[in-house]
Amino acid sequence: MYSMNEIDHLSLDGHLLRLLITVTELQSVSRAAEQLNLTQSAVSHQIERLRRLLGHPLFVKSGRGIVSTAHAQALAAQAKTLLEDMQRFTQPAVFDPSQLQRTITVAANDLQRDLLLPGLLKRLRSQAPNLSLRVLPSDVPSADLLRSQTVELVISPRLPDTSDIKHRRLFSDQYRVFYDPAVRRPPRSLKQYLQAEHVAVMHTTQQRLELDELLLRKGMDRDFAVTLSSFGGVPGFILGTDRLATLPGRLRQGLLRGLGDAAPPFPTPDMPMYAAWHIRHQDDPVHRWLRNCLFEWRTSKSPSVDP
Repeated sequence: MYSMNEIDHLSLDGHLLRLLITVTELQSVSRAAEQLNLTQSAVSHQIERLRRLLGHPLFVKSGRGIVSTAHAQALAAQAKTLLEDMQRFTQPAVFDPSQLQRTITVAANDLQRDLLLPGLLKRLRSQAPNLSLRVLPSDVPSADLLRSQTVELVISPRLPDTSDIKHRRLFSDQYRVFYDPAVRRPPRSLKQYLQAEHVAVMHTTQQRLELDELLLRKGMDRDFAVTLSSFGGVPGFILGTDRLATLPGRLRQGLLRGLGDAAPPFPTPDMPMYAAWHIRHQDDPVHRWLRNCLFEWRTSKSPSVDP
């Protein structure tokens, strides 16, 4: 007799399960060996291994051949289900957005939030009606923000400099000088620009803005009346004053609509905008679909988007 204490289920593998099914169906060691492209002695050895692992004789002699026991037939039926599960385990997941019931967390500051996410949500919900977005401020995103389990996508002009963060460029923006057209005209020279008081937006106090780094290299600096942590407060500090705010031009489509704007009176760099995610999401079907929706929507809405 075989002791149940000797059974070790972790020693089972797909090859043993297939052998059990084949011998049970063919009721023959020789024909099973031929079908499995094995020698008869190899099949006999594996049957003996199965007997020891399962604690049951499985097959008994009948004349010059063998027949499977009722228990072996029941085990073979279970083995078929297990093999089908193992096959599905190794196949790529089939993703159907219409069946998705999930909240996706995106980190974005107010410019990116208002410019991109309402249209993105509309596109996502057209395919996945049960999906919802959770939007958090990205500030200046760190690698740890994306490494956490809480944020799946960051939209930002600044990227963490680390190899485990993937990214793709969405579009480029240009600086514009915003002002109250009822109070003043836009600055026509660098001198006029520097004579004015300025409103700035800085998401961190630890880093000087790229624009001010550029001016500082020329030995110039702006006079700041106020520094804000988000773009939403800018109009209140501009309207009714002669102050200036030099900010991404696409803000005139949303938060700064109604203010006057003009090109800066000196050369300024472009401002790229990126989508960034952790490498663990790179091949995830849901995340790949999310990124594709974002990239396709941006392409369809803006001819200036980078490929």
